[in-house]
Amino acid sequence: MRTRTLLPALLVTALATGGPALATTPAAAEVVDVSTAAQLKSALAAATPGDTIRLADGTYTGNFKATVPGTAAARITLTGSSGAVLKAGGGYGLHLDGASYWTVEGLTVTGGQKGIMADAAQGVVIDAVTVHDLDMEGVHFRRSSKDGVLRNSWIHDTGHDGRGMGEGVYVGTAGDLSDRSDRVRILDNTIGPGVGGENIDIKEGTTGARIIGNTFDGSGLTGANYDDSWVDVKGNDVLVEGNRGSRTTNNGYETHTQRSGWGCGTVFRDNVSDLTGATGGKQLAFNITNHGKNCPTTVHAGNTVTGGKGLTNIPVTP
Repeated sequence: MRTRTLLPALLVTALATGGPALATTPAAAEVVDVSTAAQLKSALAAATPGDTIRLADGTYTGNFKATVPGTAAARITLTGSSGAVLKAGGGYGLHLDGASYWTVEGLTVTGGQKGIMADAAQGVVIDAVTVHDLDMEGVHFRRSSKDGVLRNSWIHDTGHDGRGMGEGVYVGTAGDLSDRSDRVRILDNTIGPGVGGENIDIKEGTTGARIIGNTFDGSGLTGANYDDSWVDVKGNDVLVEGNRGSRTTNNGYETHTQRSGWGCGTVFRDNVSDLTGATGGKQLAFNITNHGKNCPTTVHAGNTVTGGKGLTNIPVTP
C-alpha cells in the first residue's frame, strides 16, 4: 500500500485558452508500506528523495539493494521494528550501493556474508538496528562512504565462516588508500558477544572516525588475522572516547601503521577497560605500535583499566 504525504503544493493556473499550466505540482514524498520481500525490492528500486519505506514485522528473505540516492535535504528512510527481519542466505543483507543520504532504522539484519554494506554512499545513518549471525562483518562503510553514522545498535555473532573475518564494524578497505571512508561516527552501540574479529576495525586510508560511547564484548575474538583487541586503528586522526570494554584475548585498543603515514593522530580519552582473563603477551588497555613525533598518539590519564598488565606502553597525557 502506498500512502502519499504531500509536500506544500504550488498553485496550478491554466491559461484561459486551455494552454499549458503556468506552474506544476512538485513530486510528493511518499510513505510506502511493505510486508513482503518482493514489495521491499520494488520499493527500494522506486524510492525517491524524501520517501519512507515502512516495514511490517515479519521475515524478508533475500538480498536487498538500494541504488537511488537521497539528498541532504530529503533523506530516504527505511524503517521497521526489530521484528522486521532481513534474512539473507548469502551475500549482503542490505547493500546501500551509491545510496547516499539514506537512514536505516530499527530493523534486524541476519544471515548472509555481511549485514549492512555502504558502498560509495555519503551521509548514511544506521540507527537502532540489530545485526547478527553472519559469515563475515556486521556493518561496513566502504568505497569512500563518507560521513556515515552507526548509532544505538547491537551487533553480535559475526564471523561464522571461521576465517577470522567477522569484525563488528569495518571502515575502509585493507591496503587501499583510495578508500576515503572519512568521518564515520560509531556512537553508543553494543558490539558483541560472539564477534569473530575486532569489534571495530578502522583501516588505513580513512581519516577522522569517531568511536564514542560504545560497549565492547570481545568474547568472540579468535586470534586469526591478528584480532586480539576490541578496536584496531590503522587510519588517522581518530577519536576513541567514553567506551567500555570487557573480555579480550590480549589488549583493549591498538594502533598499527600498515602503510607509511597512517595509524597516527589517535586520541584515547575516558575509556574503561576490563582486561580480566586476558592471556596475550602484552595485556594493555592501549597497545600503541607506532608512536613518535611524526606519528603522535594521545592516551589521556582519564582512561582506566582493571586486570591485565597496565594502561599503555607510551607516556600518558594528563
